[in-house]
Amino acid sequence: MTIKKPAIFGRPISLAARVTWLVAIAMTLVFLVFNWISIGSLDRHFAEMDEEELGVIARSVIRALGEVHDDGDAQALQRAVRGHHGVYYYVTDAAGETLYEPRDGPDLARFAVNERPVDLADASEMTIWEENGMHYRGAVIQVGGDDSLSERYMIAVAMDIGGHLTFIESFKRIQWWTICVVMCIAILMAWIAVHWGHRPIRRANEKIRAITSSKLHMRLDPKDVPVELEETVASFNAMLGRIEDGYAQLANVSADIAHELRTPVTNLTTQTEVVVGQARSTDEYREVLYSNLEEFGRLNRMINDMLFLAQTGNDPRNLDLQIVNLTKTIQGLFEYFEAWVEEHGVSLQFKGRAVPIRADREMLRRALSNLLSNAIRYTPRGETVTVKVSQNEQATTISVENPGEKIPAEDLPRLFNRFYRGDPSRQRKGDGAGLGLAIVKSIVEAHGGKVRVESDDALTRFFIVLPRFTNTD
Repeated sequence: MTIKKPAIFGRPISLAARVTWLVAIAMTLVFLVFNWISIGSLDRHFAEMDEEELGVIARSVIRALGEVHDDGDAQALQRAVRGHHGVYYYVTDAAGETLYEPRDGPDLARFAVNERPVDLADASEMTIWEENGMHYRGAVIQVGGDDSLSERYMIAVAMDIGGHLTFIESFKRIQWWTICVVMCIAILMAWIAVHWGHRPIRRANEKIRAITSSKLHMRLDPKDVPVELEETVASFNAMLGRIEDGYAQLANVSADIAHELRTPVTNLTTQTEVVVGQARSTDEYREVLYSNLEEFGRLNRMINDMLFLAQTGNDPRNLDLQIVNLTKTIQGLFEYFEAWVEEHGVSLQFKGRAVPIRADREMLRRALSNLLSNAIRYTPRGETVTVKVSQNEQATTISVENPGEKIPAEDLPRLFNRFYRGDPSRQRKGDGAGLGLAIVKSIVEAHGGKVRVESDDALTRFFIVLPRFTNTD
């Protein structure tokens, strides 16, 4: 079952777009954080400068109050902040009588009434407000009642911070424009980098497009691509190798099918041409028809076997899984081959005991039947064909062994290929087309198992190894 992932506009986003957008998002977040930190730092810097300036103004006013109190110099408060621009202060005594009020600037009298007196050393207690289109920073403090000033006073100090705010706004605009320009350059460079990084993929695609059915031997060189694509190229080469093997096998099978079909068709054509060449007796016609019937039977078996292999195709979905009693299945096959065994002068023997397994009963019966018929065919008269069954927690093993001629080692790996038959001297009249063992392999692999063969001077053994529990998902 194929699970489709959701995609924008019906297809996944391109790798270039993914990388470019990720770079853009990452850089946007980085610049936003940088902008927030830099603006915050600049704002704190101006706040500290303003607070220091206001502290200086407050101390100057306090000294002036001392002069007024000690010397009776009424002009001292007016001279307190001489040389300072954009700063304002308002002074009242303990009774609330105004001692000094600026001629212009903010309404510090109202500010002094509405604000709570604070410690000027606490920078977080400073207040910012807007009045008549101007921005101010200030605080209200109480002084006196100690050795320096015997009487208590309230002082409201403020300064114009419009210049600072204008600078900050200008800095923000410059920074945002810088961020936009840098972002555009970064996105462009990211796109160029991705496009350049995809060059090995495009070159690999060009080589892949050049591969045709006549050039399946071609392979991609993993050294021609970045290390990230090396595994992909290796997997592609492995897949191409499997395709080449399958294509070669398909070509061989097609040639073998043509060869195998040609023989009975040639026999039918030749016998028919001979028999129609001149008048024949009824017995001669009957003999030719019987001979043709044998050839038709051979063709029918071959076609049925090829259809079975095409339908099975090592696909577990074609299996009708059920609980199979191996002992009863093998004993039933012994009864089925009883007449043929007596005709060949051999005997059948069963060894072992197995608990039922989950498999396709008819397919498993056909695989075992093919192995038994093959063993009986090549067993010398007077000898015994033995079927053994053994089990463990993971698998069930069935072996079919028979005495006879040793199969050459170079032939063993090809015995399960379609239409493969070994030494022609071993072939006998009535042999099949070489599909029996291929059917065995297809059935076993469809069950998730394996099949193998061993042969020595004494015995030839075919092994079927099936998992105890076949997965049907």
